[in-house]
Amino acid sequence: MSSFSSESYFATQPPPPNLEESISGVRQFIDRHIQENRRIALVTSGGTTVPLELNVVRFLDNFSAGTRGATSAEYFLSHGYAVIFMHRQFSLQPFSRHYSHSTNPFLDFLEFKDSVDISVSPAEAPRLAEVLKSYKDVHTRGMLHTLTFVTINEYLYLLRAISNELSRAKRYALYYLAAAVSDFFLPTQKMSEHKIQSTKGSLQIEMDQVPKILKPMVNEWTPEAFIVSFKLETDDNLLIPKACAALERYGHQVVIGNELHRRKLEVVFVSRSSDGEGFQESWIRLKNDQSEIENEIVEELVKRHGEWINRKLEYIRFRIAMLVPVSAQYPASGSVTLGKYL
Repeated sequence: MSSFSSESYFATQPPPPNLEESISGVRQFIDRHIQENRRIALVTSGGTTVPLELNVVRFLDNFSAGTRGATSAEYFLSHGYAVIFMHRQFSLQPFSRHYSHSTNPFLDFLEFKDSVDISVSPAEAPRLAEVLKSYKDVHTRGMLHTLTFVTINEYLYLLRAISNELSRAKRYALYYLAAAVSDFFLPTQKMSEHKIQSTKGSLQIEMDQVPKILKPMVNEWTPEAFIVSFKLETDDNLLIPKACAALERYGHQVVIGNELHRRKLEVVFVSRSSDGEGFQESWIRLKNDQSEIENEIVEELVKRHGEWINRKLEYIRFRIAMLVPVSAQYPASGSVTLGKYL
């Protein structure tokens, strides 16, 4: 099995053909919201596939439907964030998630008034009106930008390209990396060009480890952003130690840990202690059966992101006070431009 760094991965694996077109729209979205001094969240959602052939028929997948990402994106929007929603094609999306094909199928809430006129059933109308109002408001104000991926390769290239653009938002950028990303992949150089034939009997494939991209994200792509990753485990005893190990290894701000069977009921926030020595944990548990835990998750992250931004502002004020002469800080008349000190 080969070992890929992020540099060797991008040097050897071809980019998606529509990458620049996708990023062009993201760039315009980011530019506008930076000018409006707005916080911007990148929410990744859904699972990545691992193709086994160049002309893809067979691939490996995971069970993620994108519920956490789509739900969380709505809550970020409700807190005034502009949201880039990068999701697996055909996975759940903000607002429409309330009426997916498996949960609350939309057609079940429609009724015929006569042979051609259709209305929403009275019992469902208030809830649908609430969702529709939020949806229309978000799109009218241009607060949500969506783009899709399918394969692990598309995901990694999009994430790097978006990070390079979003780095211009500095501490106003928040990354909410909720996508279920494949741990292993098959390099294009090892793929069969055509469909693997079942007549050959058993199938043996050696896969390579997907490069860990959190390190270059933190150090190179977007060093001032507030970055949140997720850790899913099936063994409670591994959850916090592995979250701490990830923070130690990559140096980002928060790992949200969740156990497979209780992930919709409770999560744990793991972060550096305030003194920078060691780690601290705090649990969020669903308060009642009617609420969504993502509401509590996003509320806590919004608070922590605000503190992250304010720490930078306090540092800037301190540096200005130390570097700017008193006469420049308090001019007799007019104002002073302090950009060179920031």
